[in-house]
Amino acid sequence: MTSPVPQNHPVPAALQPPRGPVPNAPALSIRGLAKSFGGRIAVNGISLDVPAGSFYGLVGPNGAGKTTTLSMATGLLRPDYGQVAVHGVDVWAQPLQAKRLMGILPDGVRLFDRLTGGQLVTYAGLLRGMDRQTVAARVADLLRALDLAKDAGTLVVDYSAGMTKKIALAAAQTHAPRLLVLDEPYEAVDPVSAANIRDILHDYVSSGGTVIVSSHVMDLVQRMCDHVAVIAQGNVLAAGAVDEVRGGASLEDRFVELVGGRNQTEGLEWLRTS
Repeated sequence: MTSPVPQNHPVPAALQPPRGPVPNAPALSIRGLAKSFGGRIAVNGISLDVPAGSFYGLVGPNGAGKTTTLSMATGLLRPDYGQVAVHGVDVWAQPLQAKRLMGILPDGVRLFDRLTGGQLVTYAGLLRGMDRQTVAARVADLLRALDLAKDAGTLVVDYSAGMTKKIALAAAQTHAPRLLVLDEPYEAVDPVSAANIRDILHDYVSSGGTVIVSSHVMDLVQRMCDHVAVIAQGNVLAAGAVDEVRGGASLEDRFVELVGGRNQTEGLEWLRTS
C-alpha cells in the first residue's frame, strides 16, 4: 500500500495527466518497500536508488528477498507498503507509463511456449505497439546476437533451459527499454552465450541504458557491475559502488562477512578417503 492520502486531497493519480520520465532521476527508486507472506516478512522496508546508466547487481542468499523485491519494483507483485519509481514515474500510480520504460526477465519465467522463438519475440514487440517492419528487423537482430537465429522456427517448449532464458531476454529487449531488470539472467546459460549476453548488456549500458541483475555468482557481479546491493532476510546490508561495498576484499568474502551463516565442516570425517 502507498502512504495515506494527505488531508488536502490531491487529484487522484488515475485522473492526473500522464507524466513522462523525469530528467536526472534515478533509473529505479525504491522507498520503504515491504512484503509479507502468511505473517513471514519477505522484504522489510527496503530503500534503494539505482543510478541511471549503471550496471547494478543485487546479491543475497536464497530466500533473501531479491526476487520479491524485483517483482514489486517492476509491477508484477503488489507491495504491502512502499513506493517505486522508474525514471521518476510511479510504478503503481502510473503503471502503463512506467512499464513502457522497462524490460523484464522474471525468475522462473512462464512463456507462451507453443509459439516458436521467432513468434514469441515478435509477439512481445507487437504487444508494445511497434509496427511490424520494425519488430521484424529487431527480432532478426536479437536472435542473431543471442545465437538463436537457427532455432527461430522451433517451438519454445522444445528449447533447453538456457535457450529459454535467452529467448525471454530477447523478448524483454524488443522495445529498447531504458531499464532492464533481469532476475538470474545467466542461470543455465552456457559460457559462450553468457559472454555474448554480457557484451550486449555492456553495450546497452554504455549507450545510456541501465541494467539491474540478481545473481548468486559473486565473481560475475564483481567483474560485470559498477554498483551492488547485498540483501539478506529482507534487509539491505550494504549498497553502493562495488569497490566501496567490498572494501578491499573480494565481493564474495565481503558478502560472507555481511550475511554470515557459514557452517563448520566438523562431523563429515566419513567423507574423507584417506
